[in-house]
Amino acid sequence: MKKQRKAVLLENLSVTEYAAEGKSLAKLNGKVIFIEGAIPGDIVDVLLKKNKTDWAEGVAVRFHQYSPQRQTPFCAHFGVCGGCQWQMLPYALQLTYKQRQVLDNLQRIAKVELPEPEPIIGAEKTTLYRNKLEYTFGDRKYIPPEEFSRMKASGEPLDAMPGAGGFHARGFFDKVVAIDTCHLQDEPTNLIRKAVQDFAIQHQLPFYNPRSHAGWLRNMLIRNTTTGEWMVNVIIGYPLPDLQQELSTLLLADFPQITTLLITVNAKHNDSLQGLEPQVVFGKGYITEQLEHFKYIISSQSFFQTNTYQAEQLYRLIREMAELNGSQVVYDLYCGTGSIGIFLSEKSAKIVGVEVVPEAIADAQRNAELNGIREARFFAGDVVAICDDAFFEREGKPDVVITDPPRAGMHEKLVRKLLEMEAPLIVYVSCNPATQARDLALLNEKYRVTRSRAVDMFPHTLHIENVVQLKLRNTGAA
Repeated sequence: MKKQRKAVLLENLSVTEYAAEGKSLAKLNGKVIFIEGAIPGDIVDVLLKKNKTDWAEGVAVRFHQYSPQRQTPFCAHFGVCGGCQWQMLPYALQLTYKQRQVLDNLQRIAKVELPEPEPIIGAEKTTLYRNKLEYTFGDRKYIPPEEFSRMKASGEPLDAMPGAGGFHARGFFDKVVAIDTCHLQDEPTNLIRKAVQDFAIQHQLPFYNPRSHAGWLRNMLIRNTTTGEWMVNVIIGYPLPDLQQELSTLLLADFPQITTLLITVNAKHNDSLQGLEPQVVFGKGYITEQLEHFKYIISSQSFFQTNTYQAEQLYRLIREMAELNGSQVVYDLYCGTGSIGIFLSEKSAKIVGVEVVPEAIADAQRNAELNGIREARFFAGDVVAICDDAFFEREGKPDVVITDPPRAGMHEKLVRKLLEMEAPLIVYVSCNPATQARDLALLNEKYRVTRSRAVDMFPHTLHIENVVQLKLRNTGAA
């Protein structure tokens, strides 16, 4: 029988620095302790989860003294649902730490010559800023440890609630935090979620269980736009036509804001909607967003920046860094639904978008038509395979490349392809400064970093977007 290690508790640690990804750090006899749930200025007891020779990692379990920098979180579910991690930090301090995180990654990982970092672009709206939320319905409600102990001691039944609607509890794939009010999306988002939840309970419809893969009510996606449109997509495990019609009638009567209502049957063992066809119950089946004067069709599975207000700031920065004068051919890699390329189109001679998801390319073509853009071409496939000599001959070699990869960054083959393409200017947009820094180290073979600026798309979270401008060496460019 394997001997279980005794839990190690470190007491009265003074938290001194921020350490990226939501953790802070303290030092004990020269050993670095990374701490979850604490901020600089706190004095805490830390229960270790990892304990190595020169570093350890743990969670704050008791506070002897709170940092004077702390503020009271505005959400009753803070620390439980896993959505926001930094509500206890004043927003100005969040921006300071995010800027520091970007710079640390670029210096420590990229190890390339860097320009003076530009001020981070913070958000004016720090609540109600999301245009998309995905709610989960589950048959197992998460009960915090203190409440669990109280209920157990009083003999109160632990399974009295037939289901919960909200978000996954932090660290649990099968338990759902029953959310009362989420402050990330405007109303009527919470009211719609509660109406769907109450309907299922009233009709004794089972909530989904991700272990047994049984249950009717699974998820719900709600999207809205700054133009006033609302899309609701209710995801169920199996069809019940009469009850689906009854639920649809209820939602449309109680929430006239809904401009498109969808129902999707998902019988798979995962929550991905790829390959599923939503049933349009009401409306056009999509909504339309606007950035500046550009319009974008957003379907239920489209990728679109989830903070419209900051997306406009981000795209303006990309356009500025691209240094367009109307004569350039712009390649938009990982183009998704074409939103960045379309935003840059008026100052470009031609936009060439490449994306591996065919459905996104179809949306990109539709968005180009919607905006009357003739000189835009979009291609589905792997950019490494697509961008060969014949492609350049047909579409033109890029003068400017925009690359906006997922969190994993660019594949090394794509980095090599960029070095081979030798576009005079690259704008690299990243939601993960660590993988961006890794790629910059490779691009350093032919490119130098000339600008770097962070944009905060997600207040009260750990996430940060960073935009870097690179110029080809020995081109005479300033």
